[in-house]
Amino acid sequence: MRARSFLPALLAAATLTLTGCGSENGATASDAAGTDSSTTASAPATADSGSATAAGVPEALRFTGTTIDGKQFDGASLAGKPTVLWFWAPWCPKCKAQGPETAKVAKEFAGKANVVGVAGLDKPTAMKDFVASTNVGGFPNLSDEPGDIWKKFEITEQSIYVLLDKDGKTVFTGNLPAGKGLADKVSKLVG
Repeated sequence: MRARSFLPALLAAATLTLTGCGSENGATASDAAGTDSSTTASAPATADSGSATAAGVPEALRFTGTTIDGKQFDGASLAGKPTVLWFWAPWCPKCKAQGPETAKVAKEFAGKANVVGVAGLDKPTAMKDFVASTNVGGFPNLSDEPGDIWKKFEITEQSIYVLLDKDGKTVFTGNLPAGKGLADKVSKLVG
């Protein structure tokens, strides 16, 4: 797998290896089903750019980024609705397999829940090509080449979903092969 400049430091700190696309059965560092629990902690606090520090914005949504087409994105805009953060890499076959279901969920729950892709582990050109080839341009996809958002959510491998409830609390982190089960999880969050 292609390692990027930030990856060695991230992996050394986490003492994990990238396995999301490499494991035969789709298991992640925790397990294939992920963590689905009301006791799961929110994303860890990290320094932010200051633009998302308004009162009422959960810590998990205090991040900024740039979309793959160069537009500024503020995580605070996601506040008040359940949110799916999909961490993917352009060269990952499991990520490509998740694309259709993720796009379907984004369309089905538009206005009720947010879906945001967070691309990493490659260059912006490859990220743009992935979005075009997998038809996942119907929702924002962020170019997180330096890995800042990945680090905030402690993501150490691609093909991971993080689901946040309307209050910004993490309720699921894990791999959903081909996105199966994502719609059910989001449906429960929108009530």
